[in-house]
Amino acid sequence: MEAETVPARSIAAPLRAAWSAGRHVLSRMAKLALDIALPTQCVSCREPVDGEGVCASCWARLSFIERPYCPRLGIPFVYDPGPDMLSMEAIASPPAYQRARAAVRYDDVARTLVHALKYQDRTDLAPAMGRWMARAGGELLSGADMLIPVPLHWRRAWRRRYNQSGALAQIITRQSGVKVRGDLLRRVRATEQQIGLSRAQRATNVQGAFQVPPDRQTEIQGRRIVLVDDVLTSGATLDTCARALLRAKAAQVDVLVFARVVESGPRPI
Repeated sequence: MEAETVPARSIAAPLRAAWSAGRHVLSRMAKLALDIALPTQCVSCREPVDGEGVCASCWARLSFIERPYCPRLGIPFVYDPGPDMLSMEAIASPPAYQRARAAVRYDDVARTLVHALKYQDRTDLAPAMGRWMARAGGELLSGADMLIPVPLHWRRAWRRRYNQSGALAQIITRQSGVKVRGDLLRRVRATEQQIGLSRAQRATNVQGAFQVPPDRQTEIQGRRIVLVDDVLTSGATLDTCARALLRAKAAQVDVLVFARVVESGPRPI
């Protein structure tokens, strides 16, 4: 019986990979056929649009983050408190990463863009989103040695077929010239979706979920790294990733995201 089951197991993985690849190709072909037959629609309001999925009206509703903002966390201030003034969050609970920057606030339009990229195979949105991120993170990228996208667990990656953070990182590397290294940080434990969890639950959920493989730690040592992700909410995932990289002796870890949650109210202290 054992002799009969070994070949079956040996071909199971290639068959699953072939099925996943075939399904992805068919999905892309169907999307291409629809794009040819129908005009491109704005991902937010569904109006016809030329270009990369966002009409002029919805683009105007995106809340781009500009100075003044907290130099540590990139949280926008409602007024200019002066140079080097930190936000209350940066003083009360500083993260493991050194700096964070985001292109836009996580509002209704930004949420629609993120969900379309993440869950609806709208990888055509990555070029515009990645360019906005490269612009927002210019000061981080100018001194960086590498980009590392936040990894998916292999089970989730198999279901989704691509990593949205990796798609954004590929655009940022074209804009900045900073190379992408998606093989240096691994998600070694499957976690629950962070949606709906409290701040404390988010931190517990991702604790110990990321690791630099022992044979790759020398490639991290002394390097200045920019972590790339789609959204920063509580920061628990990015903080856990940063700690894993710092344990591997990274010189510095910064964070660059497309959108971040910004609570209302005064920011400086």
